Amino acid sequence: MSSPHLVRRLALASVVANSAIVVTGGAVRLTSSGLGCPTWPRCTESSYTPTAEYAVHGLIEFGNRLLTFVLLAVVLATFVAVWRQRPARPGMRLLAGLVLLGIPVQAVLGGITVLTGLNPWTVMGHFLVSSVLIGLAVVLHQRAREGDLEARPLVPPALRQLGTGLLVLVAATLVLGTVVTGSGPHSGDVEAGRTGLDPETVSQLHADLVFLLVGVTLAFWVALRATGGPSRPMGVLLVVELAQGLIGFVQYLTGLPVVLVALHLVGACAVTVTAVQAVLALRDRGPLATPVDQRQDPAPLAAAGSAQPRR
Repeated sequence: MSSPHLVRRLALASVVANSAIVVTGGAVRLTSSGLGCPTWPRCTESSYTPTAEYAVHGLIEFGNRLLTFVLLAVVLATFVAVWRQRPARPGMRLLAGLVLLGIPVQAVLGGITVLTGLNPWTVMGHFLVSSVLIGLAVVLHQRAREGDLEARPLVPPALRQLGTGLLVLVAATLVLGTVVTGSGPHSGDVEAGRTGLDPETVSQLHADLVFLLVGVTLAFWVALRATGGPSRPMGVLLVVELAQGLIGFVQYLTGLPVVLVALHLVGACAVTVTAVQAVLALRDRGPLATPVDQRQDPAPLAAAGSAQPRR
């Protein structure tokens, strides 16, 4: 039987591992190593491992592929721990299963990306699926820390709806950010195609969406402060968004240096994590039951206590 502590730690490891594979995948693209292994599932037509012909680029791409197995091990361990937890928690089992299912889906999508010569649209899909998996892993980690009571809203209905809108806005910002990436440099290989869209135009649209996201988040934080709601997670999201926006503007004005692009990719993962956390904080499912709570029925204990003679 898995302890709640073990499940929480593995769920957190799943969040970290899913985020790390995004960053290492970005390193492949930023070092022009996207076709360091020019085929899939093998690295070359005759070898599963990189050859001297592809030198450093092959090692970088192959290293990222190997990290997929590390991610799979972490996610699989999380899945097994959740299924071994007693009493059974069906909601968590579903979440753990979805995250696990996403890993082979990502592997196949990565293979398609390589076989299509780093088509920018498949590269975008590769990143966006990872963002969804990060979000699901964050939800799983939160559920590992709380009970199984029916969700009790901590804010008025209007703010709950705004929370849903905020996540939609975050998703739209990430999607448009990938379009910007697919339209500019750092394609992953000198022969990789681009979307054909004007980089300046899509960058401006992305910046406009970022301004809107920051404005909505700021208003949300002020509203939570005014109503006594859980404002701290929303404040953390606001800080992350501001830092991400600053990196984005600096990288644009300085010609997209590799280091800043890599930091911007880390920031995208951080925005996903903190946005999901901020919205989850708007409701409560009660405390996580301890093993003692799960073994004992509180009703007989309460009855026994009420039967004690008064002094």
